[in-house]
Amino acid sequence: MRWTRTWTMVSVVALLTGGGVAAASPTRSTPPVVTRAGLDPALVAGRGATVPFLEQEAENARTTGTVIGPDRTAYTLPSEASGRTAVRLTPGQYVEFTLPHRANAITVRYSIPDAPAGGGITAPLGVTVNGNHRTSMTLTSQHAWLYNQYPFSNDPNADLLHPDWWITECDCVPAQTSPPPVIQKPLRPSHFYDEQRLKLDRTHQAGDKIRLTASDRAAWTVIDLLDSELVAAPRLNTRGLDVRLFGADPTGRRDAAPAIERAISLARLLNVPVYLPAGTFQVNRHIIVDDVTITGAGNWHTIVRGREVALDPPAPDGSVHTGVGFYGRSSADGGSHNVHLSGFTIEGDVRERVDTDQVNGIGGAMSDSTLSGLYVHHTKVGMWFDGPMARTTISDNVLTDQVADALNFHVGVTDSVVRNNFVRNTGDDGLAMWAEHEQDARNTFDHNTVQSPVLANGIALYGGTDNTVSNNLVADPVREGSAIQLGSRFGAEPFTGHVWVTANTTVRAGTYELNWEIGLGAIWFYALERDLSADVQVVGNHFLDNTYNAVMFVSDWAVKDLYSITNVHFADTRVDGTGTSVLSARAKGGASFANTDARNVGAVGVNNCGSFNFPPTGSEFTVIDLGGNDGGWLAPWMLPNTITCDDRPPVVPPPGPSTW
Repeated sequence: MRWTRTWTMVSVVALLTGGGVAAASPTRSTPPVVTRAGLDPALVAGRGATVPFLEQEAENARTTGTVIGPDRTAYTLPSEASGRTAVRLTPGQYVEFTLPHRANAITVRYSIPDAPAGGGITAPLGVTVNGNHRTSMTLTSQHAWLYNQYPFSNDPNADLLHPDWWITECDCVPAQTSPPPVIQKPLRPSHFYDEQRLKLDRTHQAGDKIRLTASDRAAWTVIDLLDSELVAAPRLNTRGLDVRLFGADPTGRRDAAPAIERAISLARLLNVPVYLPAGTFQVNRHIIVDDVTITGAGNWHTIVRGREVALDPPAPDGSVHTGVGFYGRSSADGGSHNVHLSGFTIEGDVRERVDTDQVNGIGGAMSDSTLSGLYVHHTKVGMWFDGPMARTTISDNVLTDQVADALNFHVGVTDSVVRNNFVRNTGDDGLAMWAEHEQDARNTFDHNTVQSPVLANGIALYGGTDNTVSNNLVADPVREGSAIQLGSRFGAEPFTGHVWVTANTTVRAGTYELNWEIGLGAIWFYALERDLSADVQVVGNHFLDNTYNAVMFVSDWAVKDLYSITNVHFADTRVDGTGTSVLSARAKGGASFANTDARNVGAVGVNNCGSFNFPPTGSEFTVIDLGGNDGGWLAPWMLPNTITCDDRPPVVPPPGPSTW
């Protein structure tokens, strides 16, 4: 029995009965346990984003609730939780965190049930500090709980969106069967979690206890984690044009978009910034920005909030909705330049995925620009750039609870940097470069943290030239993707030149691919539409606690004899724990390995199927040993192309990672 399927039954029983894998009882004193991506911070030192908050997992806190998980099976609440474990509360139960540092603000990641017919519910969550200082947060599931097939539905009772698609539940194409199979509803619930921020009444000290108590307005409340931070006072910008002078309402009751646009127009003439002071500003459409600086008082203080608005007729680009967003001009109109946005929140209200909709927090083309200190929440994609565009830096932002990607460099984005951003709970790739029609070139994704992408990958490159993925931390991908992917797919231009994948750490990746019914690698290379033959240097990476494989090379069955993956070079790699192999090869081509150390390997070190033709000369995939590969995973008898193919090897869950 597979590891994932064993966990599925445990999770379903836990959620339906109110029980769990383990119960945590309250103790007199629970010292704070601070983690990063659910791990001891020492294990990921130097990787990922430096953030102003400290993460505490609910399962490490004092609670009268029940720990659910661990579970890495898609469509379960634990699988989408940070660290694959959370705490389930029934009304009146609590989880209590001990502050590890002074704090005046918290962020709670949680899940509550959907409404029976979809659309979500709201429920309060009691918050007390040291037994007093009482307040509450309003939790909602209105932006969570998607069902069915891509691009998903908010209706738990919906019939199949694509009856002519392969369905893993019946191992069939329903439209081709007679009678059609009965598909259990709701089908494939996912995207369960949301997060809420709360400013506390004052600054509380290290050692103070924050208790979160579930209300009777929800049958259950799952708490995943709490982030605590010390938020600075609102920043003033006396040089900027204050949008209130142009009629912007800081209470959020009246539409502020016209006033903000008037301020932008004058600011461009005077060559001064626009200032968004502390407050909430209602914006329900795109604000077009070009050659302008807009600063806020800080993303905890300045909120630009909007609702999704239906368009009748649809826009020329196919959008059937609009919503809050700051957009550069389209590349067809020359794009925008010299745009600088910082220090505010973009709070959307996107509750479904419509791929034609431009309802992103940031959009369009912006060259020679900077985006920093933004919090982007509840939009379709946090930042979607349609190039060509160049020389833009995106740094120090928080992008959470997106229906699709957090950030995508789409079409001809060059010489741009994405650095020190924090991403959590995306409905598609966390960070992506998609070189559709025109190459993305010389871009860098560096020192970012990507946690819990529900669908697809933490970081994905689709084509491109001379791009770099470095010093990132990627944790807990859930399904139909993994931590890092290089893929020749989605009509992307070929990989050319070099790709550098250096000094990244992945945690609890190497997921189960539901359609293929095989385990992926934490990093995986996918040749679907063409060869993947650029010079790929994978150096200094750590692959921790892999559900299946650490590394995978794969080609779709229909093109397995057409395309190959070559010229990939691994060096200075650590693999700590695999459910199956270190390397799984399911394509033709080859790769070299130097100084790649592995331990706690669950199956044969190299699972070499090649392209499944099994010629007498050996596998079509060649493994080159450049020396220094320790841990016994790369035995001499496997080289260079011994067939060691086990299509679906049994899974041996590894122990948790530890100091090397």
